[in-house]
Amino acid sequence: MSPPEAGPSTLGSGPDRAANLFAATDLTRRKLRAQRIAKYAFGAMAAAIVLPLLLILAYLLVRAWPMLSWGFITEVPANFMRGGGVWPALVGTLYLVTFSLLVAAPIGVLAGIYLNEFARDNWFTRAVNLAVINLAGVPSIVHALFGVGAFVIFAGLGKSILAASLTLAIMTLPVIIVSTKEALNAVPMAFRQACWNLGASRWQVIRTIVLPNSISGILTGLILQVSRAAGDTAPIMFTGVVFYMAVEPGTLLPYSPTDQCMALAYHLYTVTTQVQDAPEALPYATAVVLIGFVFVFNSAAIILRTRLRAKKKW
Repeated sequence: MSPPEAGPSTLGSGPDRAANLFAATDLTRRKLRAQRIAKYAFGAMAAAIVLPLLLILAYLLVRAWPMLSWGFITEVPANFMRGGGVWPALVGTLYLVTFSLLVAAPIGVLAGIYLNEFARDNWFTRAVNLAVINLAGVPSIVHALFGVGAFVIFAGLGKSILAASLTLAIMTLPVIIVSTKEALNAVPMAFRQACWNLGASRWQVIRTIVLPNSISGILTGLILQVSRAAGDTAPIMFTGVVFYMAVEPGTLLPYSPTDQCMALAYHLYTVTTQVQDAPEALPYATAVVLIGFVFVFNSAAIILRTRLRAKKKW
């Protein structure tokens, strides 16, 4: 029996052979198809989050447009809160957010540093971490009642900006602690070990290596703190915010820390539920100003965070 004749290679020769070697197989095509499906699915999820937000903002702007103006921001309420502007409420919100941030930020960051970098892993530390996580889920009305007992009555501050700010600080403290710990955990342990091997102390490593590389994550927790402090009503309505407070037109800073104040969140609730015959656009305009206030605060923090992230070496 004679051997079979050698025929041409099924792979071809020259350029055709090279093209066949790198052609996509059925397995590769299935993987690419799955990748495209996952891409479109995740894109649809992102759109499902962003689009409703944009629709809500557009709806608020359309409904608030008849009253939105620079005068609405800079003027005081008039005609039994049916007209004028929201300047006293805007300044009161600025006071509350700033004072609560000044109290909560250093305490929360230092507590997060201690729990993550210095505290030993034992039952007591685990109990503290569990308590911090649980406090982050406590309803705001509970914090309000705590603020009344601790700051208004026991500390003798009365109903004031200080009492309301301290209540907001207690409410937002767990978020700052948790975000600080997560940001510190994101710094590779190899950075710490390399510095320790060179003779650096633990505090030197934290101050010069760990904190500079985790500051952007810490700022994320502060952004969440600002948003919650500006928008929550229950903690402040019992500790320092009033329905209405007479302010002379043109007064830039109408309050002192020991005074009661108006706030945008409570003002929005008031004009929506308590003020009769108010213009239809008034609550929507107040909501837009509140959102704009939070947006300005958060934008400044996000810009700072972006610049700090750009300086990372890893």
